[in-house]
Amino acid sequence: MNNQKDITKVRLHDGIVGLLNMSSILLASQFGLNWIYVAVAVAVLQIISPITKFCPVYSILNKLMPDTTPMQNGI
Repeated sequence: MNNQKDITKVRLHDGIVGLLNMSSILLASQFGLNWIYVAVAVAVLQIISPITKFCPVYSILNKLMPDTTPMQNGI
């Protein structure tokens, strides 16, 4: 994974996941605790992705960035 585009993909993934978590926490603090379930779902997916080799964010990024190394694509 030396390719600069692969590094960019990992950084995009981390940014998107972080944004989802922060948005969920901010929405929960403003509009009610039901929004916290988004953060819980993201956390659960992050915890089980090394086992399942599946990440929805990487699935989307793999399709948007086909010239990079596929990551967490179920293999």
